[in-house]
Amino acid sequence: MKRFTTILTALILLLAIYWSFRALMPQYKPNASSAMTSFSTDLALQHVKRISEKPHAVGFEGHAEVREYIVAELEKMGLETTIQEGYTAGDWGNLSKAVNILARIKGSESGKALMLLSHYDSGPHSSYGASDAGSGVATILEGIRAFKASNSKPKNDIIILITDAEELGLNGADLFVKEHPWKNDVGLVLNFEARGSGGPSYMLIETNRGNATLIKEFTKANPEYPVANSLAYSIYKMLPNDTDLTVFREDGDIEGFNFAFIDDHFDYHTAKDSYDRLDKNTLAHQGSYLMPLLHHFSNADLNTLKSVDDSIYFNVSFFKLVSYPFEWIWPMFGIAIVCFILLLIHGLRKKTLSLKQIGKGALPMLLALIINGILGYFSWSILKWMYPAYKDMLHGFTYNGHTYIFAFVFVSIAVCFWMYSKFNKVTTANLLVAPMTLWLIICGLVSHFLSGASFFVIPVFAVLAAFMVLINQEKPNPYLLTFLSLPAIGIYAPFIKMFPVGLGLKMMIATTLFVTLTFYLLLPVFGFYQKKKRWAFLAILLFFGSMIAAHFNAGFDKNKPKPTSLLYVLNADTNKALWATYENTISDWTAQYLGSNKSKPKKLSEKTISSKYSSGFTYVSEAPIKDITPMKIEKTRDTVIGDSRWLDICITPQRHVNRLEIFTNTNVQSAVVNTVQLSDYFLENRGRGKLLTHYISNNEYTDLQLSIPKDAVLELTLYEASNDLLSNSQFTIPARPEKYIPMPFILNDAVLVTKTVRFE
Repeated sequence: MKRFTTILTALILLLAIYWSFRALMPQYKPNASSAMTSFSTDLALQHVKRISEKPHAVGFEGHAEVREYIVAELEKMGLETTIQEGYTAGDWGNLSKAVNILARIKGSESGKALMLLSHYDSGPHSSYGASDAGSGVATILEGIRAFKASNSKPKNDIIILITDAEELGLNGADLFVKEHPWKNDVGLVLNFEARGSGGPSYMLIETNRGNATLIKEFTKANPEYPVANSLAYSIYKMLPNDTDLTVFREDGDIEGFNFAFIDDHFDYHTAKDSYDRLDKNTLAHQGSYLMPLLHHFSNADLNTLKSVDDSIYFNVSFFKLVSYPFEWIWPMFGIAIVCFILLLIHGLRKKTLSLKQIGKGALPMLLALIINGILGYFSWSILKWMYPAYKDMLHGFTYNGHTYIFAFVFVSIAVCFWMYSKFNKVTTANLLVAPMTLWLIICGLVSHFLSGASFFVIPVFAVLAAFMVLINQEKPNPYLLTFLSLPAIGIYAPFIKMFPVGLGLKMMIATTLFVTLTFYLLLPVFGFYQKKKRWAFLAILLFFGSMIAAHFNAGFDKNKPKPTSLLYVLNADTNKALWATYENTISDWTAQYLGSNKSKPKKLSEKTISSKYSSGFTYVSEAPIKDITPMKIEKTRDTVIGDSRWLDICITPQRHVNRLEIFTNTNVQSAVVNTVQLSDYFLENRGRGKLLTHYISNNEYTDLQLSIPKDAVLELTLYEASNDLLSNSQFTIPARPEKYIPMPFILNDAVLVTKTVRFE
């Protein structure tokens, strides 16, 4: 291939890669539309700014203020709002008093209602909740304003539900589905969520049956920037990450769509989930989903959405959302196999292919796949060894994480070009046989084990066409081959970024393998590049450049603050106190209390305060005794009925607290907490002896009604926490410097009192 042609085809491929990302979502422009009936990102941003003025987790001062703001905004639009309030523990044993906000727009007919759903509580305890889920609330408020401005009368009622306590265990959604009469009216839910502060918003379907009708109606609604694929939802269903919509599906058999963005994951649940960090393009993307779907589904028949059939679906530039029935999976795979075999036979007969060259062509494929797999698998472990402070970013995605993705993309490309440079004498057609065989094996495996990924076969058909050209032409048109490579880029390039962004840098192996596998599909073009070593050298230079750039951005500052943690732990039984932290690399702020005298804590017992990722204290040191009054524990009933011992125990705070966690030493047959019955499933499967966590509002008591075996001795281990360490008058903790933030997902900035009580 001539030098000019080589450069031009490379530029076309680079442009295709750029466009595969650029076309995913709209570009925000201030004052983009003055039409009152259009979604205004600027107006939505005003809501985000107001909602995210301060942390507003359940039990925090800002919580009620945000609720009052949302109610006032709904009432400004002429909507009558109602409040649903009640205790619930969800499926996770996390008790809280949820306060849901509801409003309803009446439709002209009596069919099922369309629900718009998001939540207003922020993550405990320091998150400002701009993205999660202030962006969702703002999207709904602005969408309803624009919809009402159109003066169109919907056929279906539109229910607006802004739930509470989603972050604690989907409690508000649980309360609505179990107790609110409007639940029976809901035919479809549109839920707006976030797990980061930027990037495209992914559409994920929640259904107990088939998705075919939902996909058909979604396509009819015709959102401008759909980002969705059936693989993403197949993976989502395997992960422990649920949303409010999951409660509607599991407990109410109500289907719906999630719209959630996951990029810049390092901001999730932190003090950096703020107005300034929310990507305006992302908020515009949420609005681009809501408006067409609101207009479509408010007038569609929501009684006919359930289906027993499934569809494969994926988005691709220019074609928006492409879908086809599951019934096509195996015929398409069979056609690909037959075409490949026929082309293989034709090539061997024509002597364009030879078994010897095919065998040689398999070697670079295998070596590149193995080397890049190893690089990706060990990358995160090596990075944590080089930069131990990364362990304190519990998200598993660092501030310079995107630079690392670039780095490992480049090193994977370098390995591929280097390996194939050693086999320049093997023709491109012969080089392509082994990769195509591998891809067909992959397509067969996913068709059987992960059907949602069956669209992987689509680019294979394009490469089969390129394979046919290579067999029949000695000098094929390089631009035709480049054109046939575009489906691979359009479909696979976003996956190269999606996996480590969504699942953390520990999934860098997905990036290196996807790069390698995509490279194989580009062999019809790359196979003709004469200077593959030079391309490998360029890629390795870009790798080192990216790693150097990442190194110089590996530190922390006010824009990339290090997560830190500090707790004061008082054992009320021994009257001893400790400073404790979850940090692996101690910051100078934390070192004021856990300095040279710090030590590793003794092996933690099973009864220890819980955290999202099962993190435990990393270091402790002795602390002075403070006058902290422990909780009051009263037994009001203790009787044996049949084979069971029944106890009523009331635990009342004696100071302002935010959280109470209770562990038991024995089997609990039944438990009612503040009138909420804990499920038998939860009691049978609760881990580490934890009975429940009560996220306390208004300093309310915790009332336990327990049934245990009649001969058992009940022992309760209690952890009572208040998130006031930095403001408590008994302490003089200085404010964190700007380069530090509270570590998310763990108890932090807290005064923790532990106490054990036995009931003989």
